[in-house]
Amino acid sequence: MKKDKYKVVIAGLAHVHINDVAKHFSDNPRIDLSACADTEPIVKEIKVGPYTREWNVDYCCKNYNLKRYGDYRKMLDEEKPDLCVVNSENAYHVEITEECAKRGIGVCIEKPMATTLSDGLKMYRIAKTYGTLLMVNWPITWNAGMHTIKRLIESGKAGDVIEIKTRMGHTGPLGPGAKHKIAETAAPMTEIEKARTWWHQHVCGGGAMADYCCYGAILAYWFAGCNAVAVNGMRVNSITTMGDAEDNAVMMVRFPNCYALLEGTWTTYNHTFKSPIVYCTNGSIVGDYKSDKVIFYNTEGQVEEIPNEPLPKKLVDISEAYVHHMDTGEPLHYTTQPEFNLDALAILDAGIRSSDSGKTELVDNIHWRIG
Repeated sequence: MKKDKYKVVIAGLAHVHINDVAKHFSDNPRIDLSACADTEPIVKEIKVGPYTREWNVDYCCKNYNLKRYGDYRKMLDEEKPDLCVVNSENAYHVEITEECAKRGIGVCIEKPMATTLSDGLKMYRIAKTYGTLLMVNWPITWNAGMHTIKRLIESGKAGDVIEIKTRMGHTGPLGPGAKHKIAETAAPMTEIEKARTWWHQHVCGGGAMADYCCYGAILAYWFAGCNAVAVNGMRVNSITTMGDAEDNAVMMVRFPNCYALLEGTWTTYNHTFKSPIVYCTNGSIVGDYKSDKVIFYNTEGQVEEIPNEPLPKKLVDISEAYVHHMDTGEPLHYTTQPEFNLDALAILDAGIRSSDSGKTELVDNIHWRIG
């Protein structure tokens, strides 16, 4: 039902993206961003600094004039929002989705949807059971360059896709010099302090594979245009050995007619790589998700910059997408829909299983996976 304003709250502020995501909702004149509540930390942080969870709470409350609750369930009951934005550690995604759904509240999950296909399926089934909205926020959905790459592939100009390569990362969510779209820079942390954040604990859903190979999984599925078959994964802890989650990861993904190499890193300084790159039979498409530029190198040695088409208002950011969907009833962009995300999550799930088993793992699907 269309409203003059939609009430939105935030449950979980552990993810660094919340500062930027909250700004989109706060700035939207059709949104009443009213309150927030953090989740109970699974591991207790021992330092407060830029982008740590307590800092995120303070930043959002101060900058977006939010009422702070101690319990997100109480917040849901008292605020009665239309939508709950979830930026908790990944391990809480299922629980918060269910608490919202049984109250008839829509959910916007910060990427990735989950870190296991089983959890993703639980969320999907919960939303379907209660008939509530479930959407996933991917920064790449609002990136004009990524849409340009997809159009170029679909046009046939580049030929058939052979390989999709992504390398994404930085020094870590709380690493040296880290900035997340606001002016603040992460404060120096000791290895013990860093390890005592959810990012570096697998029990919380942390690790570079979940954080960055998830981007590669969704881009590879988007650009390949079909379901993956199998994955080889490897996780490495290069310099943050006090935590039990990896700081570098790679996945080799087999599709029926192409393959993908997906890398995630928390040990790379500055922007030293272009990503994604799509190698095709008639040339190569080089994208830069930082600058939105897309370059096509054809087989005759010619280099062409492919102009981006302006994105419609409904693809400017997550808040505009939500308002448009609620106003019109039109479907959200498919990269935000749970069905698309389950197929992409199946790739990440197989990569994580492979990194543990040391074997090639088949990519499960909604029919194979019971749990």
